[in-house]
Amino acid sequence: MDAMPHIIEAAKSGRSTCRTCGAKIEKGLLRFGEEVPNAFDPDGGTTHQWHHLVCAAKKRPHQVTEALPSNTEPIPDQAALDAALQEGLATAKPPFPFAEHASTGRARCQACRKGIEKGELRVAIARPNDGMPGDGAMYLHVGCALEHTKDAALLAALEKHSRGLTPQDVDALRTALTPPG
Repeated sequence: MDAMPHIIEAAKSGRSTCRTCGAKIEKGLLRFGEEVPNAFDPDGGTTHQWHHLVCAAKKRPHQVTEALPSNTEPIPDQAALDAALQEGLATAKPPFPFAEHASTGRARCQACRKGIEKGELRVAIARPNDGMPGDGAMYLHVGCALEHTKDAALLAALEKHSRGLTPQDVDALRTALTPPG
């Protein structure tokens, strides 16, 4: 099955329910379809979970921003959507991967299985969803991240997505994630 990206479209019927607020999405109203794995498809296909566009902008601002360029429908209240996106972006976790300081000392590095101390710089990557919806994080020590992910572009993605890092944090990331040579 071909992958379906996140989409913005007019509701085709009045039967869908917003996964954010729980209210019905009226026929013809713009809605956001979040692409998720289909738990009922044995072939591992995808489906969409529907949200009111403004609800999604508050809860899933990165995904809505990603879908907006492909939208061909006129947005009736662009100012409300822009305000919801700004509100959502101010509070949402950045997209994976990102670096942050551990807020507790409970996380374990998924590569070496050792604890990550509170306040320690760590790398968050998307947890494999095993066919179920979700967007949880797996955490890695900065020194374990490159070997575990084997992603040559990891440093660039961390620099793009991470927020609130000091210049010393960025230097530590560069030192740990730049391959020798």
